[in-house]
Order: sequence, then structure tokens, then C-alpha cells
Amino acid sequence: MRRLIHALAALAVLGLAAGCSSAHGRADTASDTGDDTTKAGYAAGSPFWVDPESPAARQAQLWEQQEREEDAELIRRIADRPVALWPPGEIDPAPTVRAAASAASEEGRTAVFVAYNIPHRDCGQHSAGGAEDADTYREWIGQFADALGEAETLVVLEPDAVAHVVDGCTPGEYHAEREQLLSEAITRLKQQPNTKVYLDAGNADWIREPDKLVEPLQRAGIEEADGFALNVSNFQTNEVTTEFGVQLSKALDGKHFVVDTSRNGNGPLPGVWCNPPGRALGTPPTSDTGEQALDAYLWIKRPGESDGDCEGGPDAGRWWPEYALELARNAED
Repeated sequence: MRRLIHALAALAVLGLAAGCSSAHGRADTASDTGDDTTKAGYAAGSPFWVDPESPAARQAQLWEQQEREEDAELIRRIADRPVALWPPGEIDPAPTVRAAASAASEEGRTAVFVAYNIPHRDCGQHSAGGAEDADTYREWIGQFADALGEAETLVVLEPDAVAHVVDGCTPGEYHAEREQLLSEAITRLKQQPNTKVYLDAGNADWIREPDKLVEPLQRAGIEEADGFALNVSNFQTNEVTTEFGVQLSKALDGKHFVVDTSRNGNGPLPGVWCNPPGRALGTPPTSDTGEQALDAYLWIKRPGESDGDCEGGPDAGRWWPEYALELARNAED
């Protein structure tokens, strides 16, 4: 198991688990079962698993060795909290998924994943790529689902995929296939007995009228999902996002939702969507939200991983310790 966890971390460090980065979209610890209250990631209301070998955890260890104690302590604001895993799309995702799901089960926690491999991903922008074709995607999502097993897991499905249909960035000839693939993916993932699935629905500053998302989400199978996800890899505030989510929930017959709070502590920076400076970590992951339709605040985008080669950053999904440190330094806690 330890070897598998190290392999998982290596994939993340190599940037194979890339975060999305479109202009309006996002565009990605504790290992013992002792006194949970001593672990920042195990704060009250947070049932989610913390990866003990994440890039942030490795960075903290490195800085401790270099006697950068203050920086190491700051980066632990990320390392000691649960962050979603983005399994690789280029290769079999099963080793990454299986290792994390198993480790989380051993601790009685829920592992959070992002499935991000839809064909024609991100309209050819910073996180371009995805599966070569529909059949390749079906095989990949099947491998992903099989590896979840019976573990308690939460999957955020395909950031930007539906919103890019709505805004027209994804060419029209791909719309029907994409919606079919998303619907099939939900069905397949939900065959796992303890897996929750949230289909991504963009953010409040992207598709500003919730009603425009309703029919595309319905065609993509939202009825069979546990709900939808908002603000993935973006910076909209909790207040703005929750208001938007409640409106969309009502239009979808009460579907619940989750919100990415990984980098929204200072809200958005107008005009800058890719690696904006001066941002901060947001509300730590928790299922205690105070809103009936809002199931959880999650760190879906992995804080410290780049949106793309902009503002001095590396390629999308690559670990960027300087940016991570800024997010942690600007956070309230």
C-alpha cells in the first residue's frame, strides 16, 4: 500500500493530474488514526481523507529539512487538509484511484476525486487534451470506477464539460456525444455502492443565468447524480456561489451541490482568471455548511498547482510552491 501511495504522489508531482484552466472555469497530512483533533484536515465536520504524500506534504518536509520552519508551517495549511485527487487521463487511472480509496477506507474517511478526461477537453486551452475518442473515455471511466470498489468516495465529474457546451466553446458537433458520455459516466460511477457523483456546472461568473444550465445538465444525466459542483478551480466567494447554487438547485428539483473553496479566500481578481496574484485559501473542507442544499465545501482544485503557463506559472497542473505559499500566507487560518 505504501508503494502505491508513493506512486500516486509521483503522478501528482509530475503534473499528470492536471487542473483545468479555461478563462471562465478553474479553468488539482495525517496518516494515522489516532487523535484526529490534532490534524488540521480532520477538523470538526470534515470527513474527508488527507493524502500524506501530497506535493504540499513533500514541500513541507523539504522546507523543514532546509530549516525554513515558517514556510513549512504555512504550507501545512494545505498539506494537512483534504484535497481532491485528479487521476491521470493519459494512462490507466486505477492505481492512483485504488491506492487513495484503500488508504481512505483504512482511516474511515471519504476520498475525493476529480474525473477529468472528456474528449476535446478545455477547448484546446491550457488544459487541452482528454481521451482520444468516446470509446477510449468509456474504457477509462470504467477503470476509474472499478478502482473505487466499495470505498466511501466522492467524484467531481468533468470540470467545465457542461459549461463549455453552454458557452459554445466546445464545437456543436461534439455536444450530443459529450452529454451522452457524461450520462454514461454517472451511471457507471453510481454502480459503486458508496460513491457520490457531482457533475460540474461551472461557476457563478461564467454562466451567469442558472436556467441556461438546466437542460444541458439534464441531458448529461444530472438526475442520476448526487448533485452538481460549482467554482472548480475558480475564485468566486462562498456567498456568491451559494446563492447561485441554491437557484440552480431549485431549477433542478432540489439537487444538492458542492463548492470548491480551495482558493476563494480573497475572492476573484477582476480580469485575471489564470494564476491571479494575491489570492488566498478559502474555507477548509467540511460537510458542515449551514445550507441544506450545499453538501460540502471542498478543495477540488489542488492549491499550489498551476492554472497554466501564465503570470509566471508552469504548465497546468504542475506544482508551484511559490504560489502555494502565497495562498497559505494570505489565508485567515
